[in-house]
Amino acid sequence: MLENKCYRILVVEDSLLNQQIIREILQDTYRVEKAITAEEALEKVRSFQPHLILLDILLPDANGFDVLTTLKKDEKSRNIPVIIITGLDSEEDEEKGFLLGAVDYIKKPYKNAIVRARVNTQIHIIRQMHTIERLGLIDVLTGAFNRRAFDNQIHYEWVRSIRERREISMIMLDIDYFKRYNDTYGHSQGDVMLRSGVKALVSAMGSTDFVFRYGGDEFAVLLPGDGLRAALATAESLRASVEKTEVPCHRTHSVTKITVSLGISTVRPKAPEQLPDFIEQADRMLYRAKRGGRNQVQF
Repeated sequence: MLENKCYRILVVEDSLLNQQIIREILQDTYRVEKAITAEEALEKVRSFQPHLILLDILLPDANGFDVLTTLKKDEKSRNIPVIIITGLDSEEDEEKGFLLGAVDYIKKPYKNAIVRARVNTQIHIIRQMHTIERLGLIDVLTGAFNRRAFDNQIHYEWVRSIRERREISMIMLDIDYFKRYNDTYGHSQGDVMLRSGVKALVSAMGSTDFVFRYGGDEFAVLLPGDGLRAALATAESLRASVEKTEVPCHRTHSVTKITVSLGISTVRPKAPEQLPDFIEQADRMLYRAKRGGRNQVQF
């Protein structure tokens, strides 16, 4: 309980009664701050720096969805999970909230057990992410798992594939012409491209679980249990997702398209010593894709 007191929750709700209800539900466990308007909410995000936001859709000075959009566009607040709270009973509103980046949805009137359970779930996820970060498995720049995490995970999945006698696939990919872009626009803008690329990869995968920054502008995706056909479908989905991505360049007030080249390795492993060949095969296929004209998948 005392450990939870370090987690800060911002409640954005224009009803003083509803604010008080939520405070009474949560304040014994978490640090709770309130905001009534959209303007006040955005200011409290900067000053209070919440770990979690409970956001009403209907506010006196703005639509809650607009506030959510603003939060997700700002690099400093985009990773703060937001739970929509509303008295509206509309599936369209619920769907819109999730599409804009909300992590959950609580309907009024508030039920103590539901509010506690959904808030506790998000705090549990945040605590897990903090643990992972402390263990040094996250690439700070992109938010993807790092090379250390890749080495740990692939050894685990390789042994499991041998034990369960099942296939495993791996996709190795890198950003096309990244060095040229980096040299032209600078390392800071190159970082923007890397983050944009990872965001597209994670969007296509639906999860960060198996996306790893292998090194530089090279990334790996692990697909335990997937054969070649499934790996091909995933690789093409990744390629298409990245191709639709636009990288904003604030210096030139322009956008740049981004593409990746991908190589696939698939095997039903029989021995631990086969692992280096498996990784090398994916790397060879990646460079075949680059030699073949880039923005393509090879296997």
